[in-house]
Amino acid sequence: MFKSILNLFFPKSCSGCDAILLANEKVICTICRHNIPLTNHHLLKENEAFNKFYGRIPVEYASAFLYFHKKGIVQKIIHNLKYKGHEEIGTVLAEWYADDLKEIILSLKADEIIPVPLHPKKFRERGYNQVTTFGQTISKNLNLNYNETILFRKVYSKTQSKKNLLGRTEGIETIFDVHFSEKDHNKHFVIIDDVITTGATLEACGRALLKIPGAKISIICMAMAQS
Repeated sequence: MFKSILNLFFPKSCSGCDAILLANEKVICTICRHNIPLTNHHLLKENEAFNKFYGRIPVEYASAFLYFHKKGIVQKIIHNLKYKGHEEIGTVLAEWYADDLKEIILSLKADEIIPVPLHPKKFRERGYNQVTTFGQTISKNLNLNYNETILFRKVYSKTQSKKNLLGRTEGIETIFDVHFSEKDHNKHFVIIDDVITTGATLEACGRALLKIPGAKISIICMAMAQS
């Protein structure tokens, strides 16, 4: 009753188009859900995301859920997640995507979900890591451990979206490192992030994790930039 009254005076809006959500809608309205561009990467192992890393780092599997276009629905959704504190978006996207990933992750025999980490200074500025709810929900739905301590960011850097292509890749291989022990040997780590653009950040994370003896890596992201 109280929730209904609260929604009457403070109605929730769609993260994709700002329309007022109906009673049976959650975070993203039905129209946006219908129009949102799905990649369907899960239907093909050698998809665009997988090919992005071919010849760069050994990846067992890679996929993104949505296509990211400038001024599109997905850009708006990711912006609201990343900069407006709408962490529930990560939960909803993960719940949606987890069904597509279940058989794949089972066949890969993955062990842990690893979020791309923020530098502590960036975390204090933003107050949260935008991939946490996505990763935790994927982890819960696929029965995998969520490990946010093994991979860490050594260097503080400004927002990637404000940099050009050269700025996004310059020196990035030195940004990440790992804390690990013998119990982490021979594990298959699934790295998660919000958007694949150049792939440089994820490549650097993968290289850091591959320092662990016997490690394998896969990559799962909310979206992938498409020109």
